[in-house]
Formats: sequence, C-alpha cells, structure tokens
Amino acid sequence: MEFRGIMGGFYRISEWIMRLSVTNLLWIITAFPVFFFVLTIFMAQDVAQLQSALFAIVILSPFTLFPSTSAMFALARKWVMGDADVPLLKTFFRGYKENYLQSMVGGIIFTLLFTILYFNFQFYNTQTGYLALLAYLFIALGVILAISLFYFFCIMTHLHMKLFTLIKNSILIAIGMPFRSIMIVLSNFAILYISFTQFTFLLPFFTGSVMAYLTFWYFYGGFMKMMDKHEKMKAEAEEAEEAQK
Repeated sequence: MEFRGIMGGFYRISEWIMRLSVTNLLWIITAFPVFFFVLTIFMAQDVAQLQSALFAIVILSPFTLFPSTSAMFALARKWVMGDADVPLLKTFFRGYKENYLQSMVGGIIFTLLFTILYFNFQFYNTQTGYLALLAYLFIALGVILAISLFYFFCIMTHLHMKLFTLIKNSILIAIGMPFRSIMIVLSNFAILYISFTQFTFLLPFFTGSVMAYLTFWYFYGGFMKMMDKHEKMKAEAEEAEEAQK
C-alpha cells in the first residue's frame, strides 16, 4: 500500500528516521569499546584518566571503529545510489565482514599518520621563531588527512582497490576536489556542533549515519562528474584517432 499526499510524506520521513537511527545504533554497538572510552573522556577526573582513555581509543579504533564505520558507509552508499529499501542488518554486517581486513589495516595506517602529525605539531608548537610556524603546517596536514579518511570509507565501499592505492587516491581526491572537501568539513562540523551543543539526543541515533550519508553524497556527485569528464575525453580521443585514419 502506497501513501500519498501528507500521509505519504510522513511515511517517508518515518522510514528515513528508522533507517538513520538503526544504522547509527548498529555503528555504536559494533564499535562500543571506542565509544565507551569516548564517554570516559567527558567524565575524566584528571589528566591521567584522560590520557588513558585517549590511548585506549587510539589502540582500539582500527579494530572496532574503522570496520563499523565502513559498514555504515556501505549502507549510505546504497541510499545515495537510490536503493533506499535495502535490508539494514544484512547490508550492514555484510559490509562489516567484507571490508573488515582492509578497514582495519587502513585504520592502523591512518592512526599512525595522525599520531605522527600530532607529535610533530606538539614539538613545533613549543618552539620559537620560524620553527613555530611549522606547527600550522601540521595542522593543515591533519585537516587534509581527516578529509582523506572520509574519502577512504567512500572509495573502499564503492570501488575495489588495493589498500595503498585506496589511501593514495583518498589523499589525492581530498586535495583535487577542494570544494567538495570543504563542504564535507563544514557539513560534518555543523552536525557535530549541533549534536554536542544543542541536541545531544542526535548523538546515539543520527549523528554518525547523517554524516556518512552527506559525505558519500558529496563524494558520489564528484565521482560521477569525474567519470563523465573521463568518458568525454575518451570519446574525443577516439574521434580524433578516427579522423586521422
């Protein structure tokens, strides 16, 4: 039975609320150890507890948060590409299983890169003179790496690539599509800001899944434009080759 008019609108809204909330809860449940230590950060009594929680998050993220995020992006990919009625549980856990190894190893590499950038920033931030300016360089590199991480999940769930090719392309796209990269940063920052400061109920039900959906939507739009451009260039090259014969 298909609802139309106002009832149809409410029905579609309720469907999307269900999809986003169930996906967000699955994301949190499958990465629960990481989110547990995220909560302990807000309840930390001293610096030692804060550092312990951060250390646990860094160690656990590649094995829990990265695979669960890849599964969430697998669902977001289906939605953006028009398959909104895909079974949530089946698609989520299939994406979790299929992408686990690649997302785990990629998570280790990204975690190491973020750690290296962080310690370099800390070092140069304590320097004086021109050396202190290098701290801003590592901030910029950290932002590019963070954007690349979003593209990493998009590409991994959309295309089949070897891991290092995947990471390389994630970084190249982050730099090569500046407008979409900026929009991803601004959109996700706005979602996080609203979730943490205005409507905290969004955190367990919508924050992650909405971020995944918007990120993949921006990525997919840019990807399709690149494919169209590539096809046009290929067609023009073939026409030029035919003309020379």
